[in-house]
Amino acid sequence: MSLSRDMALKHKSGETAVEAKKRRLVGFAKTDEGVEANKCIKIFFVSSPDEVGTSDGFCVEPMDLNQFFGEDGKIYGYKDLQINIWLSSLSFHAYADISYASKVDGGKGITDLKLDFENIFGESLLDKNDFLRTFSTESHCLRNTISAGTVLQCHSFNEEADSSDTHSHGSSIEHQVVRMELNSMPVGLLYSRLVPLTFLLIDGSSPIDVTDSKWDIYFTVKKIQSNTGEYDLTLLGFATVYRFYHHPGSTRLRLSQILVLPPYQGKGHGRRLLESVNSTAITENVYDLTVEEPSEYLQYLRSCIDTLRLFDFEPIKPAINSIASSLSTESVSNSALKSLAGPPTHAVEIVRQKLKINKTQFLKCWDVLIYLMLDNKNRIIMENFRAVILARVRSDIFDKDAESKGKHLVEVPNDYDHDMTFVVYCPHEGGESESLERRLDSDQADQEQQLNKLVDKKLEEIVEIAEKVCSLSK
Repeated sequence: MSLSRDMALKHKSGETAVEAKKRRLVGFAKTDEGVEANKCIKIFFVSSPDEVGTSDGFCVEPMDLNQFFGEDGKIYGYKDLQINIWLSSLSFHAYADISYASKVDGGKGITDLKLDFENIFGESLLDKNDFLRTFSTESHCLRNTISAGTVLQCHSFNEEADSSDTHSHGSSIEHQVVRMELNSMPVGLLYSRLVPLTFLLIDGSSPIDVTDSKWDIYFTVKKIQSNTGEYDLTLLGFATVYRFYHHPGSTRLRLSQILVLPPYQGKGHGRRLLESVNSTAITENVYDLTVEEPSEYLQYLRSCIDTLRLFDFEPIKPAINSIASSLSTESVSNSALKSLAGPPTHAVEIVRQKLKINKTQFLKCWDVLIYLMLDNKNRIIMENFRAVILARVRSDIFDKDAESKGKHLVEVPNDYDHDMTFVVYCPHEGGESESLERRLDSDQADQEQQLNKLVDKKLEEIVEIAEKVCSLSK
């Protein structure tokens, strides 16, 4: 009896110890908070195997790595996680070096990093040994692919002009823009390796169908040719362009993607790509050229280039001079503001025919052209110019057509920066919309203030583009 009692007590004591241990584990366990991908991943461009594993390569700053990792952009299950990704500037293969102190499921699982990186880089993601071998086995893949293309631009440089290249001693250097059809096998394969760069560096980018014969790709490259005649190519950037049918028997070009690789940005390569696409549009006499959802900087660059082209375009100079002369008077009547707010119809059409600049883009450049012809130090002239811009913005929002009746400009905050966003509200019949309309109509002064903010922002953009155009024309 005593033995049984002792055994029972020991058993009970044992259960209590286990339960206590469980309670301690539960009490002190911490939920895995994860780590943002942006904070633990670095990406490097490298041109030789010696740069792999060092900080000698060019460090790339992608748009947002968090978007590739779950809904919250975090990686889970790793302690002291550090990831270095090496991208070859010769073959555009990738290798991911992943290091961490420990790996454990802290309540939110363990992120499958291999799968996530394969979703970004596809078949171009290699292990370390295979990646290092590509520096020898695929050192000439760019030359072998791009040499078959059509050279659209060619600019020669001496060694001193491009002294940043340490391999160019005793060599001639050219910057070229080459156009190729994207649906050929070698070009499509090269583009497939460039797709991860569009994911990482172009906001909202998606891959294109390389089997569609209507796609062209423009490469901007640096060609280094030795005294023996041998040469190497370095890819600086690229652009993809699609050919659309335009009724009844013409074609429109649409610039879909344009990317200058990070180590070569700010050196005029994007401008050369745009100039080459413009040249193709004119040479092939397409209907016009459009750009698919341009970024703010691309739109700025495009406006600078097109304004520079338009500035020397003789057929529209009389119209520009006439408006500039009218704005240089003491005052401009309200009735004349609308007539001065845009280019005449014949100017819009001849610009499309000769320069392939579409109407929307021409209107963006028109204000800059007028501004360049004015004395921007003269207060009265600048007030007249602002009044013209204000009249057109007001017309675009409120008076465009009968359907615009009741439109309101509404200022709303946005989550991306400290500036405000403006939306146009058009009420429909119904109690709630009528109530909102009454609230908006009750504060006309606020409407005018928001309208003036739009005009001030537009004027700042005009001045910025005008200053850049002046610097480019020197």
